Amino acid sequence: MIVRFAASLLLLCASAAQADAASEAAASAALDAVAGNAARLRLVLQAMPKGADLHNHLGGTPYAEDYLQVAAAKGMCADSAGLRLVSPPCPAERSVKTLIESDPFAFARLVDSLSTRGVQQGVGADGTSGHDQFFASFDKFLPAYAADMPRWLAIARRDAARDRVGYVELMHDPLPLVEYTRAGGAGPVDDIAGFYAREAPALDAMVARATAEMDADEAEARKALACDTPTAEPACGTAVRYLAFAWRGVSPAIAYRSLIGAFALAAHDPRFVGVNIVMPEDDPVALRDYDLHMAMFRFLEAKYPQVKVSMHAGELTLGLVPPADLRDHIAKAVASGAKRIGHGTDIALEDEAPATLARMARDGIAVEVNLTSNAVILGVKGGEHPIRLYRAKGVPVVLSTDDQGVLRSDMTNEYQRAVAEQGLRYADLKAIARAALEYAFVPGASLWRERRLGLPVAACSPLSGPACAAFLKGSEKARLQAALEGDLERFEHAAPALAGRTAS
Repeated sequence: MIVRFAASLLLLCASAAQADAASEAAASAALDAVAGNAARLRLVLQAMPKGADLHNHLGGTPYAEDYLQVAAAKGMCADSAGLRLVSPPCPAERSVKTLIESDPFAFARLVDSLSTRGVQQGVGADGTSGHDQFFASFDKFLPAYAADMPRWLAIARRDAARDRVGYVELMHDPLPLVEYTRAGGAGPVDDIAGFYAREAPALDAMVARATAEMDADEAEARKALACDTPTAEPACGTAVRYLAFAWRGVSPAIAYRSLIGAFALAAHDPRFVGVNIVMPEDDPVALRDYDLHMAMFRFLEAKYPQVKVSMHAGELTLGLVPPADLRDHIAKAVASGAKRIGHGTDIALEDEAPATLARMARDGIAVEVNLTSNAVILGVKGGEHPIRLYRAKGVPVVLSTDDQGVLRSDMTNEYQRAVAEQGLRYADLKAIARAALEYAFVPGASLWRERRLGLPVAACSPLSGPACAAFLKGSEKARLQAALEGDLERFEHAAPALAGRTAS
């Protein structure tokens, strides 16, 4: 009887595996059928579960129109050139409310100035590059960004839910961290350990204020989404964690203070699952101090070994900077403790690229690929983009949005670019969606066995039963991964109908 039961169970498992393979094959065929038609491809990919967005700057997530709505409500105006937001009081004819209601062309110019829309549509008449327009946008909408943080948290969740993204890591510094970073003044850092020792007494108070601010902002965002009520929005189901970030294009003292504060916050507030470093990598100060920043990371990683690190590195390309600055940024970031690399666009230009790629593959150091961002800011797209190089060398690849509002994009568009411009197929996208959760900094053991995505740990073979339930209960990461598997299974059954394969 036991032998017969075991044989029956094996048959059932084999039958389920065959059904799963058939569903995946059908979804793959459906995607292939629409790959050459942008509208039909968008329709299918909009419905595809995408796992996680691991490279997402909160300030760059809202669209310019979102910022302008808040600016109008707060009485803000455009400056005299009509290109940036300024706080009140200001002339009535330049109020954002007036522009919205009475001057659509001035409003459109302001949208172009607060984003890369004009550059992407080929109307950057003043010769501004995508790179410069992108990085200049943030200061222009800063007054509105600072005015309503809960709104931006809610928007980030709504955008993720619409794009079927179950987990997001938002790069965000609470105001107390920003104030702490700026409070000590500029200057050199001649003694990394000594500088840290002088700063350490102020960290507990900063962390307490930052945590309290996050408590309040998250509560307001959940209220706006009607979470914990019968009318809760789908966005309430999107899991969100944060990466505190340091600044690289500033004096060494400010950069180090931002990094110290980021590590301290991530070490004490579980909502902050890691640390990153931002600002243009090609900034002359950022280039000058790159090695110093890496040394700072190494020191703080020893102080806070539980804090995970993702670094913007290699967001460069030939011609943007001198060749000497393309030699080793990714290699140095990996050697300095990065568990993920943001962008990594210039990998093929680095001196030790084969060794760096091999190490990333061996150690499971994922690269956060931002296709729209790289195309707009760096002009790197199509065959010039290294995504296929990374994948060919076994480096884990995830797709992410970077700053979807400034870039006028979303996660579905990143997947669509991966198909249309990079030739990826459904199995590739499925692997990327799984990798996004595998290499997320969300706590807990993985559902997958030794980074072999698709092969569950023993307790969850199959993904049901009391042993698997107990395993999932103890791991937030595994719960998210199991939910993704269910969503993918449902999508694969629906994909052929979404593709309308019999349509002309």
